Amino acid sequence: MNKTDVLECRDKTESYLSQSLLPFWLERMEDPVYGGFITHFDEFGADSGEDNKSLISQTRSIYTLASAHRAGYGGSKCADMAKSGIEFLIDKMWDNDYGGFYWMTDRSGKVIKNDKVLYGHSFAIYCLSEYTIMSNDPIGLEYAEKTFNLIQNHCYEPQYGGYLEMFGRSWDLAGPGRAGGDRKTLDVHMHLMEAFTCLYECSQKDYHKRKLVEIIKLLIDKVLHPEYGTGIPQFSSDWKQVPQIKFDIIWGWDRYRDGEQKANPSDNTCYGHNAEFAWLLIHALKILKYEISDYRNVLIRIFEHTVNNGIDSKYGGVFVEGPHMGGVYDTEKEFWQQAEVLIGMLDAYIITDDPKYWQAYKNVFDFTFDKVINHNVGEWWPLLTREGEPIWRHMGHAWKTNYHTVRSMIQSIERLNRIIEKIN
Repeated sequence: MNKTDVLECRDKTESYLSQSLLPFWLERMEDPVYGGFITHFDEFGADSGEDNKSLISQTRSIYTLASAHRAGYGGSKCADMAKSGIEFLIDKMWDNDYGGFYWMTDRSGKVIKNDKVLYGHSFAIYCLSEYTIMSNDPIGLEYAEKTFNLIQNHCYEPQYGGYLEMFGRSWDLAGPGRAGGDRKTLDVHMHLMEAFTCLYECSQKDYHKRKLVEIIKLLIDKVLHPEYGTGIPQFSSDWKQVPQIKFDIIWGWDRYRDGEQKANPSDNTCYGHNAEFAWLLIHALKILKYEISDYRNVLIRIFEHTVNNGIDSKYGGVFVEGPHMGGVYDTEKEFWQQAEVLIGMLDAYIITDDPKYWQAYKNVFDFTFDKVINHNVGEWWPLLTREGEPIWRHMGHAWKTNYHTVRSMIQSIERLNRIIEKIN
């Protein structure tokens, strides 16, 4: 590893972001008729016609635009489109009777699924806070705080700590099992940490800080495996580990058909989530002005496990998941895991100076640029074989938007610049 290597990665990433990836979305996603964003695109970048608007697609798109503008990309177009997205989100997706955001509308904004899903509300807080940081427009923080207060009132579970996640329109708790009312997940609590970090950065309010510190402690004490330090996917409401199941309301294209179980539902950890949690924790600690060294053992255990088990030394890239003690169950490659591990490995190198993390970053970087990016249009294939052949071929969906890919490039450039400065 030398300065030339880092410069080449930085320049290639920046060129790709500004000339291919961000233009893919800026040229396609804005809905000129109804407002908000279209996110369903086929492998050629054409609108697939499936234009329902999920809370996830709208909030993640707002975050992407606001964060890109904040980082200096996209000119005024990113800021203007973020403002338009905020208007659609508040005008069409906010429930004026019960508060909170609906889960799904059609393209025009007519509500088609009125459930209140905590996963979606975490991204609402995230994007609304980022929008106000970017624009100084107070409406973002106003609705971020409204959303934050609602989930403290309706979702916070004081007996055991943490948050319940699935609700009906009037915030009545969903039923057990696949309805999700009796489950707590790594996914939601990790993204709440992410959201509370951005909210506190925006508001600087002590209450938001205390809730951020509280959820960091909960994630470390409850969600990470006590022996291996890896993320456990699902729990009962009293934080007992339970087999991972598919929920009726999902926030991704679930890879398992109805009735099909994961091969190892009680012993699996996701390499992308582990790396994402680690770098999001580092970012939260920086916003809190806490010493990263105080959490070094937690971080190193995650980074070590990812390098030793999640990185494919033969074909490159990141495996999907494996057992907590080490190994691999699922050797396919998902786009978002590559995105999150890129950031995580750079953070690991920055805090350790250990070259194995740079080598792991370069492994995933090469696989991403060689195999994962659909260079004909600029976005990433969603799912690939271990060798790098596309399995799913859409470029965008209600769940696969711009959030992981654009954020990964922006965050990677920032870290590569820090490494370059350190070498100097």
